[in-house]
Parts: sequence; C-alpha cells; structure tokens
Amino acid sequence: MTPRWIRPLAVCVVGFVVTAAFQTQPGPGLHGVHLAVSVALVVLAVATIAAMRLPEAAPHVLMPILLAAVIASAVLVGVQPNGPGFLGVFPAVSAAALRLPRRHSAVVLVVAIISLAVAWSLGTNRPVDGIVLNEFGVIAFYVLSLFARRYRESNVRAQGLIVELEESRAALAEAAALGERQRLAREMHDVLAHSLSGLVLNLESARLLAERDGAEPEVMVSIDRAHHLAKNGLQEARRAIRMLRGDEVPGPQRLAALAAEFEDDSGVKCTFDMVGPERDLGSDGRLTLYRVAQEALTNARKHAHAQRVELFLAYEPTGTRLTVEDIAIGDDGDRSPEGDGAGYGLTGMRERAALLGGTLTAEPTEAGFRVELWVPV
Repeated sequence: MTPRWIRPLAVCVVGFVVTAAFQTQPGPGLHGVHLAVSVALVVLAVATIAAMRLPEAAPHVLMPILLAAVIASAVLVGVQPNGPGFLGVFPAVSAAALRLPRRHSAVVLVVAIISLAVAWSLGTNRPVDGIVLNEFGVIAFYVLSLFARRYRESNVRAQGLIVELEESRAALAEAAALGERQRLAREMHDVLAHSLSGLVLNLESARLLAERDGAEPEVMVSIDRAHHLAKNGLQEARRAIRMLRGDEVPGPQRLAALAAEFEDDSGVKCTFDMVGPERDLGSDGRLTLYRVAQEALTNARKHAHAQRVELFLAYEPTGTRLTVEDIAIGDDGDRSPEGDGAGYGLTGMRERAALLGGTLTAEPTEAGFRVELWVPV
C-alpha cells in the first residue's frame, strides 16, 4: 500500500521534470539526442504514474516499472546534464522502499546509484563531491522511506493487537456471563425445579387420597387445578433453565400454546390472532413479548372475572404490537396491573420494553382490562 503523500509528490516531481526538460538544451524532439529526451520523458511519466496507480501490484510487476523510471531518469541526466532529470529517481526509490520486499527494493536502489553515477560521469565535468552528495541524497531518501514503512507496519500491528485484545475481552466477558448463567441454571434446577417436582407428587398423592375418601367434587376440582398449575410451573422452570443454558428462548411461536394452556387451566376462552409478515425480534425481543403475554394472562386469572381473553400480535411496518385484553363479567374493584409483585411483574416488563426502545401500557377499558406492548423495528 502506497502512502497518500507519495502520490502528490510523484506527480509534482514528474510535472516539474517534464516542464523543465522543455526549457533545457537539448530539449525534446524527434531526432538524435532530442528523441532520446522525448522517449526518456515519456517512459519516466508513464512508469511513475503506473507505479502510483497500481497500489496492489505484485513485486514481479512493480519492480520492472520502477526500474524503467530509474533508467529513464538516468538517461535524462546523461542527455540533459543541467536539467532536473535526477529528481525522477526519488519517487521510484521511495516506492520501492515502501512497497517491495527488502531484497527487491535494494536492487532498485543499486540500479539507481549505478545508473546515475554513469550518467553523471558521461556528462559535463561535474565535481566528484557533487556526484557523491547526490548519491547520498538518494540513499538517504531510501532509508527514510524504509523507516516510514516500518512505522506504518508497526501501526498496523498495534491496531491488530488492539482488535485482538478487544475480542479477547469480549470473549472473557461472554465466558463470565455464560458461567453465571450456568450457575443460576444449576441453582434453579436444584432448588426450584426439585421443589415443584415434589409439589406435583404431593398433589397427585392428595388427589388419590381425596378419591379414596370420597371428597366433594369441588375439592377434586381444586386439587386438579393446583396440580395443573404446579405442572405448568415446573415446565416454565425447566424452560427457564434451558434458556439460561443457551437453549431456545420462548417467543411469539409459543403464544398460541400459551393461550391454549390458559384456557385449559382457567376454563376461560382465550383466543390468539396474528397479522402481518413475521420478523425476527432478536432473543431479547422474543423473550419480552412472551413474558408480557404470560404476565398479562396471570393477572387476568388473579384479578378479574374474565368472560374471555384475547391475544393479538401485529407485525406492523414500524414495529411489533402485542395486545392482551380481557373481557370481564364484572369488576372486583382491585385490578392492579402489577400483580402480586412475584415472578415477572409488569413493572419489570416495562423496564424490558424500555431497553428495547419500546413502551408497555396497562389500563382498564370499558369492558375489562388491556395490556399493550410496542417494540419498534
């Protein structure tokens, strides 16, 4: 890759050499020495521009181009001893140091030194000390370009190390988060899941005892309902454990099943409808949508005498809207949208919605109560 500063420098040098060549004797022409000046100018200009325009050229392509520019510059020095042709060497030597492998760039430098020395010696009686100083100038420009290359490569390596460090930090943070999730999953499995499993077994035993002792039907219904709730709680606990372990996160695909579970458990008709082309909401969006629906149904069960409950999911052009509305038979006068504060309360869901840039509203209607979640695209 050629630094940006070398291109305008090369253009300025070529422009200056070509302009000065027309004002120096012998000038460009079509015969004899004049033809040599013309050919050298064309080769120098074409080779220099080609080297600048081919930033990704392979060494075996770039090296002959740079050598042609060096030879053309030496020819100008030989035929126009008083001209600025030697300046054409500097862009070529600099490009060689910046872009070619070390041994290839050294070849370009040696050819430049030798060809310029020969051209100067064939010209007028130029002082030896002047020739030596010019050669040292070419070498100094080559060395400075090598330092610039090393500095650029050091910056690239440093940037690469910074990227690797950031990736390592991100990987460590992800590993720490995964470890914490695994720990929480184990705790939930050892405590909550085991407790709910024991509760399910005890309710099954209570049901058998109630059947044996001829308990009232209302008692059997209550035990069955408690047993069903315990089983659902156990399933939710296991689902939460799978989620913490990185398994599939519940989302819109489970809303129909959630409505059916609510209807089976409560005996209240619950419908689910969806409109619009489905889109990916991301893991956080899917989980928030599912938990809001779950909490809204829990509140409907606890705090309302609902006749029916309607779940409606709409994929709109600017976002996703979930509406959970219950149509109540009567109002018991104590309908708090926050529930009893346990589990996933709607307050927490409002915070989840805010993190996604959305909103959550929970308010009474003329016929019951409505919970609405809005998540923008």
